[in-house]
Amino acid sequence: MKSQQSGFTLVEIAIVLVIIGLLLGGILKGQELINSAKVKNLANDFRTIPTYIYAYQDKFKSLPGDDNNADVHVNGTKASTNGTLGNGVIEGHWNSSTATDESFLFWQHVRLANLAAGPTSTSDTTYRPQNAVGGQLGIASNTSATTQISGMTGTYLVCSKGVLGKFALQLDVQMDDGQPCTGSLRAIPDVGATTTNNVQPVKTSNAPASCGGTLMDPDTSYTVCMTF
Repeated sequence: MKSQQSGFTLVEIAIVLVIIGLLLGGILKGQELINSAKVKNLANDFRTIPTYIYAYQDKFKSLPGDDNNADVHVNGTKASTNGTLGNGVIEGHWNSSTATDESFLFWQHVRLANLAAGPTSTSDTTYRPQNAVGGQLGIASNTSATTQISGMTGTYLVCSKGVLGKFALQLDVQMDDGQPCTGSLRAIPDVGATTTNNVQPVKTSNAPASCGGTLMDPDTSYTVCMTF
């Protein structure tokens, strides 16, 4: 007797391929939704932090971090830096780890004022805020001593670290001019604990020649800064 060999029919193979295609499509769509959510949260940081300043100013007529009466207004700690309290400048680098810097105490003041969530003790290991991708988030006045990216103008500087190039570009498209080397939102290679000032911004392949800098890699982490 001849043994019969069984196998898949073309219809069965086609059904399996369709199922695989649907599964892959669902996975890719799910990843796209996750990435979109991350970009949305990153953008929300840049939009929300300015409201902390304006709300605090409106209530106490002072800047958070720079408030000379923070101990009275919010039962907080007054900064004791080399700068001047109450001069209308949030002194210190945006990524400062010095507990007496105004830019560091900014977070305590806005949290004690019930404007932002988070620990108010400067010794808490989670005190310094993080963005949606686990990178450091911070703010300072955009002075000659604290400017992070060359060519940026504006009163205040908000920076967010550890942002992949593909997310940084999406942020720029959503919030600025679509070029990470121009406008009010720009990107530089990630900075370390020791702040390097006036770093040249990165650019995309279609950036104007005047941008200079280096080309952005979609899978490399960058520090994105916005001035306002």
